[in-house]
Amino acid sequence: MCDDTDVAAWARTQRALVIWEPERGLNRAVEAGVARLAHAGARRVIVAHGDLPLAPGLAWVARFPGVTLVPDRVSNGTNVVCVPVDAGFTFSYGPGSFARHGSEALRLGLPLRVVRERGLAQDIDTPSDFATISA
Repeated sequence: MCDDTDVAAWARTQRALVIWEPERGLNRAVEAGVARLAHAGARRVIVAHGDLPLAPGLAWVARFPGVTLVPDRVSNGTNVVCVPVDAGFTFSYGPGSFARHGSEALRLGLPLRVVRERGLAQDIDTPSDFATISA
């Protein structure tokens, strides 16, 4: 999902499907993207943000039948989430999203897996985050 023309153009050169969702805010854009992918036949969706400089491959995230959450390095934000598209999962990004996303999985009665993976835990939210990156 994207609302930046430059990012969308770059993503298309990488052969990525760009779902254009301008001016919705992150949570509604993700939900709209999940709905579009469900309509296209997807059964599970991995949401991974673009500020993960050490991210490895993500295919393994979808191998769990419920919800998989990967928190940031301080267990506050949610850097990666995988959900079944038909679960009715309500996304709630922002400070404290990791706890809210875990509560949402439990509210829906979905199995919950939390994975603390170093390469996915390191995100870039502020300039000082660059200092904490070590490959």
